[in-house]
This record gives sequence, C-alpha cells and structure tokens, in this order.
Amino acid sequence: MLTELRITDLGVIDRAALEPDRGLTVVSGETGAGKTLVVTGLGLVAGWRSEAGVIRQGRPKAQVEARFAELGSKTLALVGESAGELDDDGELLVVRQVAPGRSRSWIGGTGVPGQAAARLGAELVTIHGQSEQVRLGSPQRQREILDRAAGAEQASLLERYQGLYETRRRLRAELDQLTDQTQRRAQEADLLRFGLEEIARVDPQPGEDVALAAEALRLGEADDLKAAVFQAVLALAGDDDDPAAGSALSGLALARRALAQAAARDPLASPLADQVSQILALTGDLAGSASAYLADLEVDPIRGEQIAARLASLQALTRKYGPELDQVIAWAAQAGPRLAELDGSDERMTDLAAQLERLEAELEDLAEALSERRRATAGQLARRVEAELQALALPQARLEFTLQPADQLGPWGRDQVALMFSANPGSAPAPLAKVASGGELSRVRLGLEVVLAGVEDDTTLVFDEVDAGVGGAVGVEIGRRLAALARHSQVIVVTHLAQVAAFADRHYLVSKSAADGRTSAEVRQLDEEERLTELARMMGGLELTASSRAHAAELLAVARRAAVASA
Repeated sequence: MLTELRITDLGVIDRAALEPDRGLTVVSGETGAGKTLVVTGLGLVAGWRSEAGVIRQGRPKAQVEARFAELGSKTLALVGESAGELDDDGELLVVRQVAPGRSRSWIGGTGVPGQAAARLGAELVTIHGQSEQVRLGSPQRQREILDRAAGAEQASLLERYQGLYETRRRLRAELDQLTDQTQRRAQEADLLRFGLEEIARVDPQPGEDVALAAEALRLGEADDLKAAVFQAVLALAGDDDDPAAGSALSGLALARRALAQAAARDPLASPLADQVSQILALTGDLAGSASAYLADLEVDPIRGEQIAARLASLQALTRKYGPELDQVIAWAAQAGPRLAELDGSDERMTDLAAQLERLEAELEDLAEALSERRRATAGQLARRVEAELQALALPQARLEFTLQPADQLGPWGRDQVALMFSANPGSAPAPLAKVASGGELSRVRLGLEVVLAGVEDDTTLVFDEVDAGVGGAVGVEIGRRLAALARHSQVIVVTHLAQVAAFADRHYLVSKSAADGRTSAEVRQLDEEERLTELARMMGGLELTASSRAHAAELLAVARRAAVASA
C-alpha cells in the first residue's frame, strides 16, 4: 500500500505531497491543471521510461519519492535481491530521479539498475491509463487478460512453457547452424586432419630446429676448429714429434720442482709451491679436454646430410603452421580438440534432434493445458464483465472470448485469442476494436479492470481518467465499483467526474496558478467544505451557488449510502 508520495520539479509541479488512504483516493482538478502528473510520478516509480521533458523548466532534475507499507512476500523478495532495506517502521522508500540524459533509482536506500526498479515497481503499482484502451484491441493484450483471469496456476504453467519454448528456440538455432555449416565443417576437418598427420610424420620436438642449426654450423666449421684447437693442444701439452719445442705442462713441471726446493728451505715459499701444483693440474685437465674435443671434431658428411634433411622437413612445417617450431607444436595441440569437436558434430546433431523431439512433445502438452484453462476461464470472465456492463448502461452487451488454434506453437501456446463484442441484441459479436465506440470501449475496459484488479491484492491500483466519455448515472456506477474494489485493494483515481469523486475516502485537488511569469501546480487534500465546493465545480456549475452546493451534498450522501449498503 502506498502511504506517501512526494513529487519535486515534475512538469508544472514544484513541490507536492500526497498521503493516499487505504481505500479510494481521488485526484481531481480542472483540465490542464496537471493532475495527470500524479499518475506520471507513480509511473516513474513503477519503472516507466523517463524523458528529460518531464523536468520542470529551469530545474536540473525531477524526483519522485514513494513510501510503501504492508508489502507482500514477492515484493519483499525483490527488495532483498536489490540489497535494499526497510525503514524502522517497516516501510519501503522507493526513489526515482530524472535528469537530462540519465535516470537513477533507489530501493530502500540502495541504488539499483532500471530493470530492477521496474520489476519491483510492477509489484507495487498497477496503472490503468488511457493507453490501455488502445492496447485492449490487440490480440496479445486480450490473451494477457484471459491468462490473468485464469489465476496463479495459469501463470505458473505459462512460465514453464515459455522457459521450454526458449530452450527449444536455442537448440533449434544450434541445429540449424550445424546443418547449414555441414560442408564448411567437413572442409575444415579435412584440413586439420591433413595437418595433424603431416606434423605427426615429422614428429618435431621443442627446440629441435635450434639445436640442429647449431650442430650444422659446427660441422661446417670443423676444419678451422680442428686447426685452432690443435694449436692449443700443442701449446699446452707439447708435440711428440718435437720434444724440444716445449709446452705449458713442461714449463709448469719445472716451476713446480723449483718451488718445491724453495719450500723445503723456506716455509714461506710453500704457498707458491701449492699454487703451481694446482695450476699444473688444471692445465693437464684443460689439455685433456682439448684433446677430447679435437677427437670429436672428425668431419662426418653423412651426419651433415642427415641434419640438412631434418631441417628441411622442419622448415616445411614452419612454412605452413607457424614461423617457429614451437608454434607448429602449439597449432597441433589446438587442432586436435577442434578436430574432435568437428568429428563429433554429427553426433551432436543427432542428440539435438532427439532433444527437440522431446521438447516438442512436452510443449504440446503444456500448450494444451494452457488452452484448457483459457477455455474454462473465457466464459466465466465474459459473464462477469457483462454483469459490470449492465450497470454501466450497456444492459444488452455481449462479450465472447474466441480461441482458434494457430498452425504452430508460439511464445504463449497455440491459441489465437480474440475478444468479440456486441452492444445490441441481434448483432453478432465482432472484434472489439472494430465495432465498439469510444464510450463502449471505455466501459468494457473498466469492466475488465474492475473484475481483474481484484486478483492483485498487494498492488496499488491507479486509474487515470477511466471514466472518460461517460457521465450521469453511469458515472455513479463507476464510482460505486471503484469503491467496492477499494475495499480490498488501495485504489487511486484521477477523475473529472463528480459522481466518481463522491465515493472517495480521501480527495486531493490539483490547482494551477501563475506568479512571476511561472506556472505552478499545487496538490492539496480537501476538507469536507472544500470537497463540497470541488464536487459542485465538477458537476458543471460555472458559479458556486447554494443550489450547486446542495446538489453536491446530495451526491455525496448518495455515495455514502451506497458505500454503507455494499459494505
């Protein structure tokens, strides 16, 4: 239930505050005064799309604050999802702010995306505006009305059906894509298979090309390397064919003997003898290693040919699958799983076809269940609305919901729903949008709204000039029905009819004034005397007289007696 509404800088409204009653709250005012802005403010709270044009001229932003109490379980769950919190009184504050180029929403003090605000707003406020009269003529809206009347079980069935319908759409799209790309997949698989087989035949190893290139370079320089190392060996170990040539090892041997003699005479020379011994040992090791290296430098033409052939095979792979051998190996690692995926596409297509067949059968069963509930509901709903129309000066009106099966399943089942209408006896019912006049359409809309709104007990119901195009006794009946509806749902009505306003539990007046070149609208609650004056004005009196006020008082008394009688 809405307990407070505060509007700031919205249209011609500078500041306004309403505290709607638990029952029926009426908002009235002269044409153009801005009373519909109250509906606009509630619409923003309910998640309507915002436009910068709603901001009061010269102001940077518009803001609407709404406070709600007695929240239902679904509403509380949505508040929890948004991380919002109730205040100390257990009430929820919802704020919507509109500025040029952006809109912001808060739920219980927490900023939320627009979609989250809209989901919550749809649970808090239901607005029946003039646009509904146009929508009522569409088959989709007529189907929605019939499903609403069918109740919570129908909503649950429909939710399950639509989930499966979306799954079927997704799987069918995947199957169609696989089918359309069969030839392309086969070509890709052949290329991958050829590449993997070619790489497997060569069996490249990480870093192999670099190692082989280094070995090939060493083989090509073998003669020069042998000459250089041979000179080193001669310098280190000497030449067996020329003992007089000397060597590093012979020189070091002489030095060791000399230092050993010195150390025998002087202990201070001992470190020198030790050092030369170490150097002699290292030099011997170096000479041995150089000789071994020299022995391994034998030229092997066959090995060179093998290396050249191997490098050619590796280069053939790097030309096709990557500039470096490691990238070739990486390509093969990725191509293997992809080939397995492509080879498994036929199996996937078979699996998808089986899933779709099962889904089709389940959707058919659910569609039939939806149709059965619609057929069972259609007659009951039509009779209830006809009863409302009788009191709204359409005593001979007939309504009929027709259901025709479509050629294939759709997002809502298989039914094509049409609302047929006839205002006069002897006239066969025809599509509502084609045969109903504006006044008749308005009353059919009201009848449907009054019948259906009762299922939305946790929602504040807002009616925006639902009485357009009617008056007199019909207006009294509209007021009577709205008052009856307000006994179990909070109802807010923007009206121009005194016959409706007379049934209000709380009455607000929107009035417009101009000062300093600016137009402003004021919203204020009327007391008993002010209410009589406003009812007299709404009844058409150009001048307020004792007679017009008496007529207003009589109307108010009639409404109160009717409310007591129907309580």
